Amino acid sequence: MDSTDAKPVEPNYSIDVVRFIAISLVVVLHCTGFPYQFLNPEVSALDILNWFTQDFYEAVGLIGVPLFVMLTGALLLNPNRDNEPLRVFYRKRLNRIALPFIFWTVIYFAWSFTVLGKPLTLFNVGQGLLSGSYYHLWYLYLLMGLYAVTPVLRVLVKHLDRKLLLYFLVLWFAGTVTTPFIHTFTDFTYFPFPFVFFNWVGYFLLGTYLLYSKMTPRKSAAIFALGIFGAVAGEWLLAATSGQTYLGYFHNYMNPTIIVASSAFFYLLISLDFSGIGKYAKTSRVIHWVSENTLPLYLIHMIVLISLTTSVFGVWLNTLTFIPLIDVPIFAAIVLIVSIVLVYAAKKVPILKKLVG
Repeated sequence: MDSTDAKPVEPNYSIDVVRFIAISLVVVLHCTGFPYQFLNPEVSALDILNWFTQDFYEAVGLIGVPLFVMLTGALLLNPNRDNEPLRVFYRKRLNRIALPFIFWTVIYFAWSFTVLGKPLTLFNVGQGLLSGSYYHLWYLYLLMGLYAVTPVLRVLVKHLDRKLLLYFLVLWFAGTVTTPFIHTFTDFTYFPFPFVFFNWVGYFLLGTYLLYSKMTPRKSAAIFALGIFGAVAGEWLLAATSGQTYLGYFHNYMNPTIIVASSAFFYLLISLDFSGIGKYAKTSRVIHWVSENTLPLYLIHMIVLISLTTSVFGVWLNTLTFIPLIDVPIFAAIVLIVSIVLVYAAKKVPILKKLVG
């Protein structure tokens, strides 16, 4: 989903695999809430299983966007990367993201006001322009913000001592996770501007920091598992003690469990050798194509998802077995495959090729 055209120094399949897994996890995340939401964990053993299943799928799905951001940071902030003039840098990113941003903003405005029946008001239009005409388009705004500060961060990463970079990341982690904790569990209002201002910039810098870190795959896998376990168990504990079905505190991109799980999983993926994929020509081509088209796949998949859950076009897959353990991965696979087919077809039309992303 990152729209950089940067290439790894040495040919490998790690970047393709990270992108492929990241877009898959994003789709899983969005499919988790359709149609189940969070069921009452006190009704039956099956309801409890369904609740924990969704809890798990959502925790894992939340890793998708951080993977994209860390990968983009690893590529764009790599200190070994050749410098390029600001004009060249921004022209490349503008050429890649400007038309898709306009195109999909218009598409989702039309989708919301016509198909979904959202009132066409000046407020709704203004809100859509400020934060995205559909809720998942927030990522485009994030991407533009990261691009805006990339030239400054490049200088910082290139000249900053690695220990100081780690110090900055520790400050980011502390400030980022403290704010939602205080807001959720106390009556205090806390705005540590110097820390939370960076939010996603922390993930951005974390990507390039992890690129040169040393950790065994087994250790990173264990840390990833602990992070996911913490998110799942933490959300269950909050629900059990508060008497509410779902609070969502641990299902947040800036929650410490998600930060830990995301960074460990990212490191695991970039440290593994995926060169063996090259032996399977068809598989490697599919993974590479998906990797190159994660942006349009991300942008279109919500239309596919909503269409399949509301019978907009006469196809209704609202539930398959009523068991999330089975339904979510099947539904996510269907949404991703349909999205791939639609993007592939759109790319064959010259006028749509640059518009879709």
